[in-house]
Amino acid sequence: MTGRASRWLLRRNPDAKAAVRLYCFPHSGASPSEYMRWADRLPGIEVLGVQGPGRGGRIDEPPYDAMDTLVGALLDEVEFEGPFAFFGHSLGALTAYEVARALREHGRRQPALLFVSAMGAPHLQPHTPPTHHLDDDLFLRTVEAFGPLPADILEDPEMREIVVRLLRADARILDTYRHVPASPLDLPVIALGGASDTETAFLPGWAEHTTHPLSTHVLPGDHFYLREQREELLDIVRGHLGTRREPVQ
Repeated sequence: MTGRASRWLLRRNPDAKAAVRLYCFPHSGASPSEYMRWADRLPGIEVLGVQGPGRGGRIDEPPYDAMDTLVGALLDEVEFEGPFAFFGHSLGALTAYEVARALREHGRRQPALLFVSAMGAPHLQPHTPPTHHLDDDLFLRTVEAFGPLPADILEDPEMREIVVRLLRADARILDTYRHVPASPLDLPVIALGGASDTETAFLPGWAEHTTHPLSTHVLPGDHFYLREQREELLDIVRGHLGTRREPVQ
């Protein structure tokens, strides 16, 4: 992995013998560090987190606030090593889809699979009123409708400013996103969601974006079902990627 690409990719245990690499795209305002907890539970799969500017170790860099800019910068600096698959949660699902499309348009290797979590189909986005322009207090209330932010972040003015900057940039990506019609991806798409998440109602629309039959899994929980249902979710990932499950230690 080159120095430029290493800025974008977070990995715990490089594994040259991995059967497949799973590139994970985080949700709004998040770093990909959450996915690193998956590494020990996915034998034979090397987990890599996609870390854009403004996140994790790149917290001092200004975040992108437009999908085309984000995708273009990522493709310029990262060569996805195959065989590989994409997993994206919420805004990360939409980003993973657009990266897959851009790879195809540039004649580059495609992911073997695309996992899209807690995000309705691209042609149905955005389907909520824009939020990125709201004042900080109101903006944070809309964000916390999906789940509370840590109190220690909100009570620290410096951290609050950093988090709001990233969340607002991500919100603008979704608010200004407009799907450009194109032929469906010639790869399997696996749509996942929480039973009580309103976004789950829009998952069936992903069938329009793949030439394969859409596979859908709805698990108990809300927008962040993947935390409470981690083992169930990873069982699904393992099943679709064809790898085994090791006993819990």
